[in-house]
Amino acid sequence: MTSLSHPRRIARPDLRPFRSFWMTVSLAATCWLGAAPAQALTTSLTAPGATADLSDDLENASVSLSLGDEAGVQETLAAALSDYLTLVQVLYDAGHFAPVVNITLDGREAAQINLLTPPRSIDNIVITVDPGPKFTFGQAVVTPLPERPAANLPDDFAAGRPASTGAIQAAATAGLAAWDRAGHAKVKLASQDITADAVQQRLDATLRIAPGPRLRLGKMTIEGQSDVRRAAIQQIAGFASGKVYHPDLVSKSSARLRRTGAFSSVTLRQAETPNPDGTLDFVASVEDLPKRRFTFGVEISSSEALEVSTSWMHRNLFGGAERLKIDLSLRGLGSSDVDGTVSARLDRPAALGTDETLFYSGALEKAEEEHYSATSILGEVGLRRIVSDTTFVEGSVGLYLVKADDAYGAGRDFNYLSARLRGERDKRNIKTDASAGYYLDGEVIPFVGLDGRDPGLKINLDARGYKSLGSTGRVVLAGRVQVGSVIGPEASDVSPTLLYFSGGAGSVRGQEYQSLGVDVGGDVAGGRSYLALSGEVRGRITDAISLVGFYDVGFVDAGSFVSSDSEHHAGAGIGLRYNVTGIGPIRLDLAVPVSGDDADGLQFYIGIGQAF
Repeated sequence: MTSLSHPRRIARPDLRPFRSFWMTVSLAATCWLGAAPAQALTTSLTAPGATADLSDDLENASVSLSLGDEAGVQETLAAALSDYLTLVQVLYDAGHFAPVVNITLDGREAAQINLLTPPRSIDNIVITVDPGPKFTFGQAVVTPLPERPAANLPDDFAAGRPASTGAIQAAATAGLAAWDRAGHAKVKLASQDITADAVQQRLDATLRIAPGPRLRLGKMTIEGQSDVRRAAIQQIAGFASGKVYHPDLVSKSSARLRRTGAFSSVTLRQAETPNPDGTLDFVASVEDLPKRRFTFGVEISSSEALEVSTSWMHRNLFGGAERLKIDLSLRGLGSSDVDGTVSARLDRPAALGTDETLFYSGALEKAEEEHYSATSILGEVGLRRIVSDTTFVEGSVGLYLVKADDAYGAGRDFNYLSARLRGERDKRNIKTDASAGYYLDGEVIPFVGLDGRDPGLKINLDARGYKSLGSTGRVVLAGRVQVGSVIGPEASDVSPTLLYFSGGAGSVRGQEYQSLGVDVGGDVAGGRSYLALSGEVRGRITDAISLVGFYDVGFVDAGSFVSSDSEHHAGAGIGLRYNVTGIGPIRLDLAVPVSGDDADGLQFYIGIGQAF
């Protein structure tokens, strides 16, 4: 019976003394053989009784097998000696705790070569591994464990289950994590008693944990140079001083600081020792991002011509991580109908409390669309509440002034006092090229006419879902549903900028941009309700190139709800994606009308990122 003692925090056989020994041996060999000539080298590894997967793991782990044909004597001898440790560790990880590893250099066992009289050349390395039997756990214990929360020990760490160092590591990690979440920030692994019985092919493992005291959060101090005021950092972090320690409370403070976009890195680390009053202080280390950022984007389509967008952002305008972003977009470049938007938004994090961002925004837009033209000004003030890393809600009030020409008349003025309540939940695995998860964005906009027009309510919903097929994830199904409704006033009494049209890259590809509306005496106006459905099949051909097939359909109705009698059209096509690291996929879509107006034929769209 062999007893293995393991004083490390992560449970695995402690081979560090052997590692130090072989490093010393390797260094000595290098010094002694420094000028030895390089020789052609052949290598082999056989592991009778090992599974194919285990044989692959051994071959991949061996340093000797990776040596080049012209490796020198010193390099070859050092690699062979280090392989004893490496291969034994691989076997332990696979549950073989009585292995035999032989490494011969030209027929001589490497471990028995006298380094004072080494060979002048080495031509052949032969590694033979006898894994021995697989062991099972006899005793598998982690003690003590907290009553709450329950430790999520791995199923493999149990009596009668196949033994492995991986299961021991996972059990140790689970036990420590349970105590950590119970408020014991200084928990540590006190000891590991691991005994291998080669006769019974059994491994007994007992892990003893020292929980330490239950602690409360103390003070958060700040180190490092930052242009963000320290008082602002404290306010944004919202460190929960006085509460019972929990790792989630600490991570929330880190997330709040990262979310401002002002810092390139944020770390919170524990003080070495708790305070006498049972509190534990933390030190926050932050590094600033460059204060200013400039972005530029281009989209091209056959129906909307060239659209150019740019933005400029300041990440720390007044020293409190305030973010000012100015956006400019120009649409229809190269056509006779050029329009654009300029907007600005200022965010003040934690202005009214932790997780609450006060914002001010404004926009000036000149729209020259297919069926209307309008000039509008929007100004609003609002509050965003962060619910989680993936969810937020925000509300705002403001003024919305519009002067428009459409099917209902020319030079019409619309002056609204409006409010907006919006929520977003983003559970996509990758925002620019999702293959799993979903995205939800909804908003409710009540508006009141300041010039005697009837009040109304506008509702928008955008839902997207993604599903990978098979184990490789090379085929992805993507779907999108867009719903909109204006409730209250008649369409003739609503600004055309609040009504709905269908067609174009954002709704139905293959149809002209905003080509579908409702008939008004031979002219076309926007509808009070809208529904668009989009489906894509995305297939990855290489790591960078994907092909996409898609189908889109859109509905617009004069009433507040879409029905089977609503005006509708559809389009379908194929697309090509080329993924650029750090940017996302570059998109080319070719689409044709399937139903509805087909006078314009083939449409194309070029942009950055997936269509949705």
